[in-house]
Amino acid sequence: FTVPAGQMFAIVGPSGSGKSTVVNLLPRLYDVLSGSVSIAGVDVRDMDLTYLRSCIGVVTQDTYLFNGTILDNLRYANENATMEEIEAACRIASIHEFILKQPDGYNTMVGNRGLKLSGGEKQRLSIARVILKDPKILILDEATSALDSISESAIQDALEVLMQGRTSIVIAHRLSTILKADQILVLKDGEIREQGTHEVLLEKGGIYRELYETQFRKILDMESGNQD
Repeated sequence: FTVPAGQMFAIVGPSGSGKSTVVNLLPRLYDVLSGSVSIAGVDVRDMDLTYLRSCIGVVTQDTYLFNGTILDNLRYANENATMEEIEAACRIASIHEFILKQPDGYNTMVGNRGLKLSGGEKQRLSIARVILKDPKILILDEATSALDSISESAIQDALEVLMQGRTSIVIAHRLSTILKADQILVLKDGEIREQGTHEVLLEKGGIYRELYETQFRKILDMESGNQD
Protein backbone atom coordinates (compact mmCIF):
# COMPACT_ATOMS: atom_id res chain seq x y z
CA PHE A 1 0.00 0.00 0.00
CA THR A 2 1.08 3.60 -0.57
CA VAL A 3 0.36 6.49 1.78
CA PRO A 4 0.48 9.84 -0.09
CA ALA A 5 2.24 12.68 1.77
CA GLY A 6 -0.01 14.48 4.25
CA GLN A 7 -2.69 11.77 4.32
CA MET A 8 -3.90 9.70 7.27
CA PHE A 9 -4.37 5.94 6.89
CA ALA A 10 -6.11 3.89 9.57
CA ILE A 11 -5.23 0.23 10.13
CA VAL A 12 -7.94 -1.97 11.61
CA GLY A 13 -8.28 -5.69 12.14
CA PRO A 14 -8.83 -8.42 14.70
CA SER A 15 -6.32 -8.93 17.52
CA GLY A 16 -3.17 -10.64 16.21
CA SER A 17 -3.80 -9.68 12.57
CA GLY A 18 -0.43 -7.90 12.21
CA LYS A 19 -1.30 -4.22 12.78
CA SER A 20 1.69 -3.49 15.07
CA THR A 21 4.03 -5.47 12.82
CA VAL A 22 3.13 -3.27 9.84
CA VAL A 23 3.90 0.00 11.66
CA ASN A 24 7.09 -1.43 13.23
CA LEU A 25 8.53 -2.04 9.74
CA LEU A 26 8.69 1.68 9.06
CA PRO A 27 11.30 2.68 11.69
CA ARG A 28 13.01 -0.71 11.12
CA LEU A 29 12.18 -2.30 14.45
CA TYR A 30 11.82 -5.27 12.11
CA ASP A 31 13.13 -5.68 8.56
CA VAL A 32 11.10 -7.26 5.78
CA LEU A 33 12.00 -10.76 4.59
CA SER A 34 10.60 -10.05 1.13
CA GLY A 35 9.32 -6.96 -0.65
CA SER A 36 10.35 -3.54 0.62
CA VAL A 37 9.34 -0.51 2.67
CA SER A 38 10.14 2.81 1.01
CA ILE A 39 9.85 6.48 1.97
CA ALA A 40 9.82 8.93 -0.96
CA GLY A 41 10.98 6.07 -3.20
CA VAL A 42 14.00 5.16 -1.06
CA ASP A 43 14.17 1.75 0.64
CA VAL A 44 14.37 2.30 4.41
CA ARG A 45 17.25 -0.24 4.55
CA ASP A 46 19.31 2.14 2.39
CA MET A 47 18.77 5.09 4.75
CA ASP A 48 20.94 6.08 7.67
CA LEU A 49 19.11 4.59 10.67
CA THR A 50 19.49 7.70 12.86
CA TYR A 51 18.14 9.92 10.08
CA LEU A 52 15.26 7.52 9.34
CA ARG A 53 14.15 7.46 12.95
CA SER A 54 14.52 11.24 13.30
CA CYS A 55 11.80 11.56 10.62
CA ILE A 56 9.30 9.34 12.46
CA GLY A 57 7.30 10.11 15.59
CA VAL A 58 5.58 7.34 17.54
CA VAL A 59 2.84 7.49 20.18
CA THR A 60 1.92 4.11 21.65
CA GLN A 61 -0.30 2.84 24.45
CA ASP A 62 2.76 1.97 26.54
CA THR A 63 4.52 5.31 27.03
CA TYR A 64 8.18 5.08 28.03
CA LEU A 65 9.47 7.84 30.29
CA PHE A 66 13.01 7.99 31.64
CA ASN A 67 13.84 8.39 35.33
CA GLY A 68 14.44 12.14 35.28
CA THR A 69 12.46 15.37 35.28
CA ILE A 70 9.50 16.21 33.07
CA LEU A 71 11.79 18.67 31.27
CA ASP A 72 14.46 15.98 30.66
CA ASN A 73 11.84 13.71 29.12
CA LEU A 74 10.52 16.45 26.85
CA ARG A 75 13.98 17.61 25.75
CA TYR A 76 14.80 14.03 24.75
CA ALA A 77 12.80 14.75 21.57
CA ASN A 78 14.52 18.05 20.83
CA GLU A 79 17.45 19.05 23.02
CA ASN A 80 17.55 22.53 21.46
CA ALA A 81 13.89 23.34 22.20
CA THR A 82 13.35 26.63 23.98
CA MET A 83 11.21 26.84 27.12
CA GLU A 84 8.63 28.73 25.06
CA GLU A 85 8.42 25.88 22.51
CA ILE A 86 8.21 23.28 25.29
CA GLU A 87 5.35 25.10 27.01
CA ALA A 88 3.52 25.56 23.68
CA ALA A 89 3.79 21.80 22.96
CA CYS A 90 2.50 21.00 26.45
CA ARG A 91 -0.46 23.34 25.99
CA ILE A 92 -1.43 21.54 22.76
CA ALA A 93 -1.11 18.21 24.60
CA SER A 94 -3.27 19.53 27.50
CA ILE A 95 -0.56 18.84 30.09
CA HIS A 96 0.88 22.35 30.75
CA GLU A 97 -1.60 23.23 33.53
CA PHE A 98 -0.95 19.92 35.27
CA ILE A 99 2.83 20.53 35.20
CA LEU A 100 2.45 24.03 36.65
CA LYS A 101 0.51 22.61 39.61
CA GLN A 102 3.43 20.33 40.57
CA PRO A 103 5.70 21.64 43.39
CA ASP A 104 8.74 21.68 41.08
CA GLY A 105 6.88 22.46 37.83
CA TYR A 106 8.83 21.28 34.79
CA ASN A 107 11.64 20.08 37.11
CA THR A 108 9.36 17.50 38.77
CA MET A 109 10.86 13.98 38.83
CA VAL A 110 8.68 11.40 37.07
CA GLY A 111 10.20 8.25 38.61
CA ASN A 112 11.31 5.09 36.80
CA ARG A 113 9.16 4.65 33.66
CA GLY A 114 7.05 7.58 34.90
CA LEU A 115 5.61 5.69 37.89
CA LYS A 116 4.69 8.97 39.64
CA LEU A 117 2.30 9.89 36.83
CA SER A 118 -1.05 8.43 35.77
CA GLY A 119 -1.55 6.71 32.40
CA GLY A 120 -3.23 9.81 30.96
CA GLU A 121 -0.49 12.15 32.18
CA LYS A 122 2.22 9.93 30.70
CA GLN A 123 0.44 9.71 27.37
CA ARG A 124 -0.07 13.48 27.18
CA LEU A 125 3.65 13.97 27.92
CA SER A 126 4.50 11.56 25.10
CA ILE A 127 2.27 13.58 22.74
CA ALA A 128 4.00 16.82 23.81
CA ARG A 129 7.33 15.10 23.15
CA VAL A 130 6.27 14.15 19.61
CA ILE A 131 5.00 17.70 18.97
CA LEU A 132 8.48 18.96 19.92
CA LYS A 133 10.08 16.42 17.60
CA ASP A 134 7.87 17.64 14.71
CA PRO A 135 8.32 14.46 12.63
CA LYS A 136 7.46 14.12 8.93
CA ILE A 137 5.71 10.79 9.59
CA LEU A 138 3.53 9.94 12.56
CA ILE A 139 2.71 6.45 13.84
CA LEU A 140 -0.08 6.18 16.42
CA ASP A 141 -1.53 3.35 18.40
CA GLU A 142 -4.38 5.46 19.66
CA ALA A 143 -5.99 3.05 22.13
CA THR A 144 -7.02 4.89 25.26
CA SER A 145 -9.05 2.13 26.92
CA ALA A 146 -7.15 2.38 30.22
CA LEU A 147 -7.88 6.08 30.64
CA ASP A 148 -10.76 7.94 32.24
CA SER A 149 -13.10 9.83 29.88
CA ILE A 150 -11.64 13.29 30.69
CA SER A 151 -8.06 12.15 29.93
CA GLU A 152 -9.26 10.32 26.82
CA SER A 153 -11.03 13.40 25.47
CA ALA A 154 -7.95 15.62 26.10
CA ILE A 155 -5.68 13.09 24.39
CA GLN A 156 -7.97 12.73 21.35
CA ASP A 157 -8.00 16.52 20.93
CA ALA A 158 -4.19 16.65 21.15
CA LEU A 159 -3.78 13.81 18.63
CA GLU A 160 -6.02 15.56 16.12
CA VAL A 161 -3.89 18.71 16.29
CA LEU A 162 -0.77 16.56 15.91
CA MET A 163 -2.06 14.78 12.78
CA GLN A 164 -3.07 17.89 10.85
CA GLY A 165 -1.20 18.05 7.53
CA ARG A 166 1.13 15.23 8.56
CA THR A 167 1.58 11.79 6.98
CA SER A 168 0.03 9.52 9.61
CA ILE A 169 -0.53 5.79 10.06
CA VAL A 170 -2.91 5.04 12.91
CA ILE A 171 -3.76 1.70 14.48
CA ALA A 172 -7.33 2.82 15.07
CA HIS A 173 -9.60 1.71 17.88
CA ARG A 174 -12.14 4.52 17.70
CA LEU A 175 -14.77 4.94 15.03
CA SER A 176 -14.32 8.74 15.12
CA THR A 177 -10.66 8.30 14.03
CA ILE A 178 -11.55 5.74 11.37
CA LEU A 179 -14.18 8.04 9.85
CA LYS A 180 -11.54 10.80 9.47
CA ALA A 181 -9.07 8.51 7.66
CA ASP A 182 -8.31 9.09 3.98
CA GLN A 183 -8.08 5.30 3.58
CA ILE A 184 -8.71 2.33 5.86
CA LEU A 185 -6.58 -0.82 5.62
CA VAL A 186 -8.26 -3.96 6.92
CA LEU A 187 -5.80 -6.61 8.10
CA LYS A 188 -6.47 -10.26 8.77
CA ASP A 189 -3.91 -13.06 9.27
CA GLY A 190 -1.03 -10.78 8.25
CA GLU A 191 -2.56 -9.66 4.95
CA ILE A 192 -4.40 -6.56 3.76
CA ARG A 193 -7.77 -8.03 2.84
CA GLU A 194 -9.67 -4.79 2.18
CA GLN A 195 -8.86 -1.14 1.53
CA GLY A 196 -11.09 1.89 1.05
CA THR A 197 -13.14 4.54 2.83
CA HIS A 198 -15.63 3.76 5.60
CA GLU A 199 -18.62 3.96 3.23
CA VAL A 200 -17.02 1.81 0.48
CA LEU A 201 -15.94 -0.88 2.96
CA LEU A 202 -19.35 -1.00 4.65
CA GLU A 203 -20.99 -1.55 1.27
CA LYS A 204 -18.63 -4.46 0.52
CA GLY A 205 -20.15 -6.36 3.43
CA GLY A 206 -16.84 -8.11 4.23
CA ILE A 207 -14.41 -8.17 7.18
CA TYR A 208 -14.74 -4.42 7.85
CA ARG A 209 -18.53 -4.63 7.97
CA GLU A 210 -18.20 -7.45 10.49
CA LEU A 211 -15.69 -5.45 12.61
CA TYR A 212 -17.95 -2.39 12.45
CA GLU A 213 -21.00 -4.28 13.62
CA THR A 214 -19.25 -6.14 16.45
CA GLN A 215 -16.43 -3.88 17.65
CA PHE A 216 -16.86 -0.28 16.51
CA ARG A 217 -20.64 -0.10 16.81
CA LYS A 218 -20.38 -1.14 20.45
CA ILE A 219 -17.81 1.62 21.13
CA LEU A 220 -19.98 4.16 19.30
CA ASP A 221 -22.99 3.23 21.43
CA MET A 222 -20.86 3.58 24.60
CA GLU A 223 -19.59 7.00 23.47
CA SER A 224 -23.10 8.29 22.74
CA GLY A 225 -24.21 6.88 26.10
CA ASN A 226 -21.41 8.83 27.86
CA GLN A 227 -22.46 12.05 26.11
CA ASP A 228 -26.07 11.62 27.26
